[in-house]
Amino acid sequence: MSDTAAAVPEVFAEPVKRVRAGWMMLLFLANIALWLGVYAPIQVLLPQQAELLDAAHKETVFGIVTGIGAAVALVANPAIGLLSDRTCSRFGRRHPWTIAGGAIGAAGLLVLAEAPNVVVMTIGWCLVQAGLNGMLATLMSGIADRVPVGQRAQVGGLVGIAQMLGTVLGAVVVVVMLDLAGLPLGYAACAAIVLAGAAAFVLRTPDARLPVEFRPSGRIREILADLWVSPRRHPDFAWAWGCHFMINLGNAFGTLYLLFFLKDAVHYPDPDSGLLIMMGLYGVALVIGAVLAGHFSDKSGKRKPYVLGSAAIMALAALLLVIWQSWPVALVASPLLGVGFGTYMAVALAMLTQVLPAAQNRAKDLGVVNIANSLPQVVAPLLTTLILEWLGGYPGLFAASAVATLLAGVLVTRVRSVG
Repeated sequence: MSDTAAAVPEVFAEPVKRVRAGWMMLLFLANIALWLGVYAPIQVLLPQQAELLDAAHKETVFGIVTGIGAAVALVANPAIGLLSDRTCSRFGRRHPWTIAGGAIGAAGLLVLAEAPNVVVMTIGWCLVQAGLNGMLATLMSGIADRVPVGQRAQVGGLVGIAQMLGTVLGAVVVVVMLDLAGLPLGYAACAAIVLAGAAAFVLRTPDARLPVEFRPSGRIREILADLWVSPRRHPDFAWAWGCHFMINLGNAFGTLYLLFFLKDAVHYPDPDSGLLIMMGLYGVALVIGAVLAGHFSDKSGKRKPYVLGSAAIMALAALLLVIWQSWPVALVASPLLGVGFGTYMAVALAMLTQVLPAAQNRAKDLGVVNIANSLPQVVAPLLTTLILEWLGGYPGLFAASAVATLLAGVLVTRVRSVG
C-alpha cells in the first residue's frame, strides 16, 4: 500500500486548528433556522392547528401528531448521519444532506400550511421531522469534524443559544404572522427561514470530501450493524447518551404543553402573549448560562460539574411549578429553566463529542446521540397524557420533569473519560 493510500484522510483527522468566527456565525444562523422550523410549530402552530381541527380533543391530536413525527425523527437522524459518513460527493459528505434536509423540512412546513385534516397534518409534520433531523445530524457532525476539543464548549454554547433563539424568534415570527394572515403564512415564513439558513451554511463553509477508497462497505448487513453502538464496548457513550435522554425528557415534560398550561392551569388571560414573555425570560437566562458555562468549561477542561449543576437548577424550576401553578411563579421558573438548560447545552456537545466511538462514523454516532433529542418527543406526549389524566395533572407533570433531570445528573457521574 502506498503512503498516500495509507495516510489518514482529512475527514478522519482529529481537528486541532481553532475555527474562525465566520464559520461559527454561519453554524449559529443555520441552527437558529433549524430550531425555528422545529419549535415554532411545536410551541404555537401545531397546538392551534390541533384546536382548529378538533377542539374537543386538541391535546390528543397534538400528542399523536408530535409523537408520530418524533418517531420519524428517531429513524431519520442516525440514518442520514450514516449516509453522510459514506458520501463521496465532490461537494463534501455533509453539505448535500444539509441542503436536502432543509428542503424536505421546508416542503413539510408548506404541507402543514394547507393541511385540511389530521392525516395531512401528520404527513406534513413527519416531513418536517425527517428533513430537519437530517439537517441536524450533519450540522452537529461539523462540530466533531472541525472544532478542536478545547473550543467545543464555546461552540456548544453558541448552538444552545441558537436553539433558544430559534424557539423565541419562531414564537415571535409566527405570532406576528398569525395576526396578519393566519396559520398558512406562519408556516410559510418558517419554511423560508429554514431554507435560507441551510443554504447560507452550505454555500459559505468548506466540507472535506471523503475519498472513495475510504468509503466503508456498502453491504446492507454491515450498514445496519453500524447503526448499533454497543454499551458494553463503549460504556461512556452509553452513560452520556442516557444523561442526554433524561435531560431532554425532563425538558419536554416542562415545555411541550406550556401553552395549554397557561390557558388551563394558570388561566392567564392571553396565553399566546404569556408564552412569549416566558420564552423571553427563558432566552435571556439561557444565553447567560451558555456563555458563562462554555467559557469556564473550556478554560478548565471540566464538563461533568456543569452538567450536575444544570440538572439541579432545572429540577428546582420544575419543583416550583409542582408547588405553585401561578403566573408569578412561572415568571421565576422560566429563567431558572433557561440558565439550567443553557449551561447543559454548552457542555453537552463537548462531552458527547469526546465520547464518540470512531472518527469514520461521527455523523452516524451523533445521529444516535440525537435520538436522545427525538425519543423524548415520542415518549413525552404519551406519558404526559397519562400524567395529566391520572397522575396529578400539571403538578404531576412538573414532578416528572424534576425526577428526569435529577436522574440525568446521576447518570453523568458514570462517565469516566470526561472530567
